[in-house]
Order: sequence, then C-alpha cells, then structure tokens
Amino acid sequence: MNQRVRDRLKARGRATLEHVRHARHPLHGWRKWALILLQALLGIVLLFAAVNLTLSLTAFRGANPLERSVHEVRGLWFSPADGKAVSPDAFEAIYGDELGSRPAEADIRAYFSRQAERGIFLLDHVMADHIVRRFGRIDGRTLPSGVYVGAHALGPDGDPWVGVTKWPAHYLMFPRHAYILVVPETGPALVFSASQNAKFDPDLPEGDRLGARMAVYDRHAYDFPGSGQALHEITLITDDPAQVAAAPAALERARAGLDASNLRYGLLAPNSNTVVGCILETSGAISREQRGRILLAVRAPGIGAACW
Repeated sequence: MNQRVRDRLKARGRATLEHVRHARHPLHGWRKWALILLQALLGIVLLFAAVNLTLSLTAFRGANPLERSVHEVRGLWFSPADGKAVSPDAFEAIYGDELGSRPAEADIRAYFSRQAERGIFLLDHVMADHIVRRFGRIDGRTLPSGVYVGAHALGPDGDPWVGVTKWPAHYLMFPRHAYILVVPETGPALVFSASQNAKFDPDLPEGDRLGARMAVYDRHAYDFPGSGQALHEITLITDDPAQVAAAPAALERARAGLDASNLRYGLLAPNSNTVVGCILETSGAISREQRGRILLAVRAPGIGAACW
C-alpha cells in the first residue's frame, strides 16, 4: 500500500468520524433516551449471550470437547417436539457406534459408568425415551446406583417457545435449572425437583412460594428430559450405598422443611438452584466455598444464596 492510498484512507476515516460526531439524532427528548436505553439493553443481552456461548463451548466440554459437541447437536436435532414420538432411527444415530441399536440393560449401565467417571455427562431425551420404552423405567439396571445432580436449560417445553429453549437457551442463555436424582440399587429412580409450588399444583392459593416434590423419574416428572430440555448435564455426587439408601428420607425432610419455611420464590434467589445447593452443602457433598464460586453462581443463579 503506497503513501497516497494510506493518506486517502486516513482522510476518509476522519471524514466519517466527523460525520458521526456532528450527526443529528433522528429522535428528540424522551424518545431519544428511550432508544438509547433500548440499544444499551440489547448490547448487554448480546454481550451476555456471547460470554455464555464461550463458556458453554469451553468451560464444560470435558476431556473430549469435539465428541461432546457432536453428541449435543445430535441430541438436540433428534429430540422431537412435545407430544410427538422419538424417531425410530434416533437412538442408533446417536449411540449406534458405541452401543448398537438394541443394547442390553447391562450395556447401557456400563456406558453410563464410564461416562460418570469423566465428570459431567449427558442424559438426553432420546436415551431416556429409549430406556423407558424398552425397559419400562429408569432405574439401577441402566443407570449406576448413586445420587446425582442434573441440570438443564431454562425455558418452556412446549409451543411456541420450545425452539428457543432447545437451541439458544442451551448455548447462549447460560443459567441452568438444577435437580437431584437418586438411583437406588432396586426400585425406580427418584427425582427431587424444586420450583414455584404452582408448577406442581396450580390450585394452591399462594402459588408463588418456593416448593419441592419427590417423584418417580418418568415422563410425568417435572425434570424428566423433554423436547425443550432435551439435554441434561448429570454429575455423580456419591455412589456410597449407605448414602444412596438414606437419600430419599433426607430429601423428604428437606422438602418438608422447605414447605414449612413458606419462602417466596425468587428469580435469582431463593430458587430451585438455592435448594439444591443448600442440600448438597448440608450433606457434605460440597463446601460453602464451592457453592459460592462465581462460575457456578453464573451457571446456576441463586445456588450460593443463603439457605432457608
């Protein structure tokens, strides 16, 4: 690039800057400031989404980030809309290379045992549907016995916003909803879910209170993988038989204590993540310092808040 071209570019840049500096805003008064505030808000949302996308693709990828990403995209792609059946080809498309088209219960359990050793692993809508259709329920035959924490994207599971939950919310809107999953050696898996109590019983007079429920982990459970929350990130907390056996009673006591506290549900706290975090801290699974870490607080807003 010769000197003449550089001078021309500099002159054009200065002219553009002067034009911007002296340009008259098309709006005036409150309309002008409303537009400026709207633009600032949009900028913050886009920045938040960009940061969360970066964290989603880096901080929680595990030892094999490419493998994890491929699994996620396949799981989201083959998860059907609410009320529609999973494609008969979906399971083989996602798991065929490792498990084949009709793995035995022991094969699925061995698969999840290997995944759990890596740390955070995925339980997707397709796998959950496959287990329930073939074996009747999720239990210790297909998922190793233990106490797990599950987390999934926030958002509606049905039309018209299910697409937002399924794709942008999974990657861009980083906050997750957490729950506790107990898989005993015998009997069905149980899920401890917390949220606004109106989510569990719409007829309650005070539906804005923080509540919890224990239920069998099946298609009717509040936190079972579905069309919007197609991918659940699962972490094994303990596989100690004594702790697993004691977990349902401990969670039931926590549920009763939460109901007695009559706390109003908060968008940031206290919420479902607060409940799960407090239960984990009380059980000794994590420390207060771990529960208050910034990245965990960003990923699960409210998890570090004060317990009830």
